[in-house]
Amino acid sequence: MRAIWNDTVIAESDDTVVVEGNHYFPADSLRREFVKDSGTTSVCSWKGTASYFTLVVDGRENPDAAWYYPTPKDAAAEITGRVAFWKGVRVEA
Repeated sequence: MRAIWNDTVIAESDDTVVVEGNHYFPADSLRREFVKDSGTTSVCSWKGTASYFTLVVDGRENPDAAWYYPTPKDAAAEITGRVAFWKGVRVEA
């Protein structure tokens, strides 16, 4: 699977976990040169508190387009150390 934004591969892995229709990529598959930390967080009742990354490619930013759960609740343990995408990021095989 590949996560693509602005014609650039942001993450690529054959080991994703699908939860609620979202592919969670291993954190080490993330091309860190295209992400920066965001101060945004949100709370899911069963997964816990999510943190976000902003994507930066060729001078364009996509704020909070990737998210992860630094310490997910036990029910979501399978997404520990994984990152998912939205906001126009294509995830494809």
